[in-house]
Amino acid sequence: MTLDEYNAFCASLPHSTHVVQWGGAHVWKVGGKVFAVGGWTDKNMPTGVTFKVSEIAYEIWHTKPGCRPAPYLASRGLKWIQRITDESMDDETLKDFLRESYRLISWKLNKKLQRELGLNQQSNNLND
Repeated sequence: MTLDEYNAFCASLPHSTHVVQWGGAHVWKVGGKVFAVGGWTDKNMPTGVTFKVSEIAYEIWHTKPGCRPAPYLASRGLKWIQRITDESMDDETLKDFLRESYRLISWKLNKKLQRELGLNQQSNNLND
């Protein structure tokens, strides 16, 4: 996945915002909270992408070739993975993980902000 493809995909997620910070990293947020960080690789390699995962996904992916515990975040006990090559995780799987990271982060937003953004709203009517 190129940096342009990464940015286009993250931009397609509702209410996502983009900022370049931390030495040129492309940071994507929902409700002001980070769900993905991309950048830091040579032009001939896939874009390095960091994202939040569940505890189970972390246990599975942190030792896979081309993936590692996300520097800084994982060292503080947070469950974030960084894909640095596509050796074990293809771009479609990466997109699935980016969607899941977005979902995990959106659930951490306060309920008022979730309502304002129209996120995680569940109907009480099973026929909806």
